[in-house]
Amino acid sequence: MNDTERLAADAAARRADLEATLDELEDKLNVKKQARIAIERARLSFKRDPVPWVAGGAAVVAAIVGLIVWRVSGDD
Repeated sequence: MNDTERLAADAAARRADLEATLDELEDKLNVKKQARIAIERARLSFKRDPVPWVAGGAAVVAAIVGLIVWRVSGDD
């Protein structure tokens, strides 16, 4: 293999690496795709163990009710 062939092979390998990197960046920066992945992870997590989700939901409801009661019964 001469220098020209070696350089061409090196350039092709670097081009392939760059393409793979750009594809990874595109996936990371694709908001819709990342949102879909996050939603799917949440669904699987809920199916696996719903207790933390239910507890978290109850905590949010309690906080909202507490804020409403505080606002309504607060000093005017």
